[in-house]
Amino acid sequence: MTATALLAVAFGELFPNGISHYAIGGLLVGLGTVVIYLGTGIAAGASTFLESTLSYVSNLSRFQRYVPSRDWRVVFTLGIVAGAAIYAVTFQSGLVSSSLHQPATTGQLYDVGGLTLWMTEVQPWRLFVGGILIGIGTRVGKGCTSGHGVCGVGSASSASLVGVATFLLIAIGVAQLVQALGVSP
Repeated sequence: MTATALLAVAFGELFPNGISHYAIGGLLVGLGTVVIYLGTGIAAGASTFLESTLSYVSNLSRFQRYVPSRDWRVVFTLGIVAGAAIYAVTFQSGLVSSSLHQPATTGQLYDVGGLTLWMTEVQPWRLFVGGILIGIGTRVGKGCTSGHGVCGVGSASSASLVGVATFLLIAIGVAQLVQALGVSP
């Protein structure tokens, strides 16, 4: 087998649905990061959302350091949630179709007021516990995967390079362990 054929087989196994939607998604994330940086001079990241939001209701100095940037951080986070909701209502539910989108193989479709919505099969308590663990991890790790992975690696930050390598190694290890234990949603 030639090197090209081996590469094609490996590529097909790594990206069975093609790479175009990953590339377009990556370009959109990168473009969003550039827009935020050019508009604010601050690297984008979602992990400071809670602390910046708490600055509206708390006078603790820990939260007050975010006062100058809290408004755009709230808008940024709401945009993440709105983007996911728009995607779920349009592409995931089947309302809009595209060759770049492959329908999910998990979850359920529900008809709500004439609109088809997609819901995950993952139990709500698992989503909640996972969210709590991610929140704690982003604070301990001094940032989230978007901040370190996109902005930090993009600016060649050695701390971010170590952080991203750690995130990936731990995530891959945990995913392998969970799969080996037979845990399902």
